[in-house]
Amino acid sequence: MESFSLILAIVVVTALAFDFTNGFHDTANAMATTISTGAMRPKIAVAMSAVLNLVGAFLSVEVANTISKGLVDEGGIRPEVIFAALVGAILWNLLTWLVGLPSSSSHALMGGLIGATIASAGVGAVHGDVLVTKVLIPAIAAPLVAGIAALLATRLTYSLGKKADGNASKKGYRAGQIASAGLVSLAHGTNDAQKTMGVITLALVAGGAVAPDSDPPMWVILSAGLAIALGTYLGGWRIIRTMGKGLTDLQPQQGFAAQTSAATVILASSHLGFSLSTTHSVSGAVMGAGLGRKGGVVRWSTATRMFVAWGLTLPAAALVGALAEYVTGFGNWGTAVVAIFLIASSAVIWKLSRREVVDHTNVNEVEEEPAGVVTTAIAAVTPPPAGPSEELAATIPAQAQAPADRKPSTTTTTV
Repeated sequence: MESFSLILAIVVVTALAFDFTNGFHDTANAMATTISTGAMRPKIAVAMSAVLNLVGAFLSVEVANTISKGLVDEGGIRPEVIFAALVGAILWNLLTWLVGLPSSSSHALMGGLIGATIASAGVGAVHGDVLVTKVLIPAIAAPLVAGIAALLATRLTYSLGKKADGNASKKGYRAGQIASAGLVSLAHGTNDAQKTMGVITLALVAGGAVAPDSDPPMWVILSAGLAIALGTYLGGWRIIRTMGKGLTDLQPQQGFAAQTSAATVILASSHLGFSLSTTHSVSGAVMGAGLGRKGGVVRWSTATRMFVAWGLTLPAAALVGALAEYVTGFGNWGTAVVAIFLIASSAVIWKLSRREVVDHTNVNEVEEEPAGVVTTAIAAVTPPPAGPSEELAATIPAQAQAPADRKPSTTTTTV
């Protein structure tokens, strides 16, 4: 019993560590556009987001119940399985944070849980219908719905604001951005913090600490909310840079449209119990807002790298989770080996991140992406601007100067 209690405690601590990484990994979802457009100062923005993430954790338990009761068979799960799943999710979060790619912490957790469960109890222990209807379909639909909504909202915003005073309009949209960013943070707390609650509750059920089909205990809700809030406050500056500046250039109108669209999608999914990726929703909304402004662009090379990361998240986390579960199957020493591997890998990733530090002082500094083939071709055939140019104005006097210089010489020869 002592050994079992120890592994259960390890699972809870590891789950909260994942929740912490989820917080700084997903801060960009709420605050990247607000920071990139200058609507809020970076440190103030992440502080506000942290508080609202904590509040959101108390608003619902529907998503937590999806994970603890629906995705896998509770009867075939041991605490070691959940520990292995969390190892896969944490390592994927840290790797994608290191390279500044906005990937889904939710799908990393799902992938790790699926892989570890299959390695422990077989494919039959995973509820395929729940995986398809409440994880995979929302993963595809969310960025599309949020992107289309943001595109239409951006065009409507610019259309209605044509005759508005420019400075007053920007101030108004910046205020709207702050409100919508707060809404996204609240929505993030209601969705992502609950995933950790669900995992801890699943571990407690597997360990016999709570009855099957139980809702998360209050201490689980509080600890998960605090962990994600702390991670959010520290700020995932690398991903904020990618989301705010690397994917597209946003004006306040676009930022407001993107955040409002994403928040609506996330809150609706939380109400329905869908384990939605806030990263997918916000990224889709940012791209939609980028395309919604006339002359706006999306940096598709960055978007492509992001899409690849999305596609790899579930299988990569599942593979690591399955391998970790295999090692924990050797007993306590196997669990210790996996724990040491997780700590050492996290330390190495942190050390690598110090080679190029990204924080609140340089988060909006990003290198310009080289122009693509299409952009170059358009620039090559674009006609020159109408009106006299400085080059022509400089050429005409130079040509007129030559006869005047020769005139004295001719006169002197004649005389």
